Amino acid sequence: MCATRSAARDPDPDSREFRIFSVKRLSYFKIPPEFREGRCRSVAEFEKLNRIGEGTYGIVYRARDTVSKEVVALKKVRMENVRDGIPISSLREITLLLSIKHPNVVHLREVVVGRSLDRYVIMLQIIFSIFLVMEYCEQDMASLLDNMPNPFTESQVKCIMLQIFKGLRYLHENFIIHRDLKVSNLLMNDKGLVKIADFGLSRPTHSHNPMTPCVVTLWYRAPEILLGDKNQTKAVDIWSAGCIMGELLLHKPLLPGKTEVHQLELIIDLLGTPNDQIWPNLSKLPALEKISLKKQPYNNLRHTFPWLSDAGLRLLNFLFMYDPSKRARARECCQSSYFREHPLPCEPDMMPSFPQHRLKRKNSPGEYDGKGANQAQDQASGLFDAAFDRIVKKRRA
Repeated sequence: MCATRSAARDPDPDSREFRIFSVKRLSYFKIPPEFREGRCRSVAEFEKLNRIGEGTYGIVYRARDTVSKEVVALKKVRMENVRDGIPISSLREITLLLSIKHPNVVHLREVVVGRSLDRYVIMLQIIFSIFLVMEYCEQDMASLLDNMPNPFTESQVKCIMLQIFKGLRYLHENFIIHRDLKVSNLLMNDKGLVKIADFGLSRPTHSHNPMTPCVVTLWYRAPEILLGDKNQTKAVDIWSAGCIMGELLLHKPLLPGKTEVHQLELIIDLLGTPNDQIWPNLSKLPALEKISLKKQPYNNLRHTFPWLSDAGLRLLNFLFMYDPSKRARARECCQSSYFREHPLPCEPDMMPSFPQHRLKRKNSPGEYDGKGANQAQDQASGLFDAAFDRIVKKRRA
């Protein structure tokens, strides 16, 4: 896929050198034999258990590895057009996940291949499919918030947020911006470990290519993105983390905007109207040529979270700084006094489990739903399920 190889005519494939670029090391590294071209395992070696969700860039299944007997998550890479090959978003996700490993970041075990039936326009055709084999997490945060009978306690919220900040610290120190952090992209396993997932929109911080402005689901989108700034930094993830923290504390979305203008209005209602004094060069942002910001002089965080301690409010204010250059760093968030005062963060293995709410994943409101060019493939998901089962049975016969 995105690998290079030397000695291409070498009769011994194991002697060839396969390399892939690592955004962590800013250099190439060798690909293990199991990831080399022509050496990927077949998807037929996995027993599909059920479909558990659909991310921005692919359908996700729960499956069992028939070799290791482990339960994994199989993410089918969505192909908008077979002739175009693997989408750049999927290549980006594979490249990033192969180069990182952290307890609070979802782990990519391997890439497997197979064939499936998909319907495109008016004909059926057999196409080549690619699947990402990810570690399986029993729950996602969005489903928990929608279905759990009681809100998380503040001790549990601290446990979750501290893990998110640790994951972000690792990503940012390895030059990666997630760019789509939200509750539905946070997974949690039965050991209480929170994992940041779905890296389809992620970018290395040193990328010189212009970044797409319409990233991050609306409710979690930083004001600089809403105002058209293409110079996106790690600060966009920090803003999203602030929205997540507010949502966990309130047990409901903090800034549920319906449009970009409405989203800006909600932000101003919460934090007050920004100006060039607190956010230099604000007036030069593209969107302000077309719209005017409403006037609201007050910061209403304390009114919104009256029970929160001074340390908690300081952390939220730090996460919600208008000026991206002054916004908190993930490392600083991990060291916040909020996590050292009572109630202390509980240990991950003391987090509650919710077996009755497993596999109830759904897309968050405002999330990209894959409509338009992807509808034909979505309509064919039933055919894919049947084809997957037939492939497995045939290979085992």
